[in-house]
Amino acid sequence: MSTRIILFAGKGGVGKTSVAAATGIRAAKLGYRTLIMSLDTAHSLADVFDLDWGLMDKKRGKVVALGKNLWIQEVDVQEEIERNWGEVHKYVSTLFNVSGLDEVLAEELAILPGMEEVSCLLYINQYVKDKSYDLMVLDCAPTGESLRFISVPTTLEWYMKKIFTLERNLLRLARPFFKSLSSIPLPEDSYFRSLERLYGRLSGVDRILTDGRITTVRLVTNPEKIVIKETQRAFMYFCLYGLWIDAVIMNRVLPDQVSDGYFSGWKEAQGKYISSAEEYFSPVPIWQVELFPNEILGRKDLSRLAETIYGRKDPTRIFYREKPYQFTKKAGRLVLTVKLPFTSKEDLDLSRSYDELVIRVGGFKRHVPMPRSVGSAEPTQARIEGNTLTIYFGGEDGREKKSCSPAG
Repeated sequence: MSTRIILFAGKGGVGKTSVAAATGIRAAKLGYRTLIMSLDTAHSLADVFDLDWGLMDKKRGKVVALGKNLWIQEVDVQEEIERNWGEVHKYVSTLFNVSGLDEVLAEELAILPGMEEVSCLLYINQYVKDKSYDLMVLDCAPTGESLRFISVPTTLEWYMKKIFTLERNLLRLARPFFKSLSSIPLPEDSYFRSLERLYGRLSGVDRILTDGRITTVRLVTNPEKIVIKETQRAFMYFCLYGLWIDAVIMNRVLPDQVSDGYFSGWKEAQGKYISSAEEYFSPVPIWQVELFPNEILGRKDLSRLAETIYGRKDPTRIFYREKPYQFTKKAGRLVLTVKLPFTSKEDLDLSRSYDELVIRVGGFKRHVPMPRSVGSAEPTQARIEGNTLTIYFGGEDGREKKSCSPAG
């Protein structure tokens, strides 16, 4: 089989690492050669498995075998900087040092945003090409950093195609002249060769991440207002980047047997937010996971968690195969397409509420978070074709209009 990749993403503290580890354990038991990789600089994967710190220190940044079919890896950014970013890091560090910063501080600050993400992507690309594993479970950093991680291939490709060659040629001409005028160093050609090699090693990783037959995202959330809101926005951004979301895991739901009056307010609030999640994420499946009576530590607890999440299901399956919605641009206007089966224009109502579009179909309601680039633009036109609703924003009166009726 080709390598399957599952990203677990969500707000910090929702239980991503535990869910990712539990998924890996379940897959390994089913016979899949499984690697669980931590993409978060504040690694907690070894902690969840309750591993010996001495072992992890000796294996810093390397793949560690935990038993039959199961490996973990906590990528060490410092080692990756030396391995992959030598010339780039050296130049940036020198630049900071010349500006007056202490040498040690300059080396720390020279770890620029994106270096860690590229290092992880290099591993992913290599493992997929070598077919090293059947399944790669990626324990992502909190939402914002996860989005930066998936945006790196596109950003780097743009730089290499639009800026890199021009910058390299200009500096080749300017370097001798500039050296006689200033002590500020310009990057040598070895700096550009280093970037070129990195770009070559990343080739194809963007196609791996956006291929829904290989890679899907599972969002981990809790039934709390702030957490659900961030999960909703992450849902939208992953869709924008072209990744496929095949499940949402609602973690730490208070079980029915918790009947103490002290928790009644919590249970009522959780019920409300779980219902809201249906409006936000449907038709992507939502799996509820009850709060455990103890801290989840070690393989025994993680195996119990896996059984709670998946039951008898194979976790490597793709549980939802369509993009619930997609944003595009046509003739300068934002266009949103939404999958809404069994919808007629008579049932449909659209309205804008702050940073969301509210879609009502009879008794069904869906909230779709809007990209910030849309600003205050209102939906001005809607069409239904088959099971797809297409909504257009903006236009001549797009900023004043508060709702719209669908066209046939």
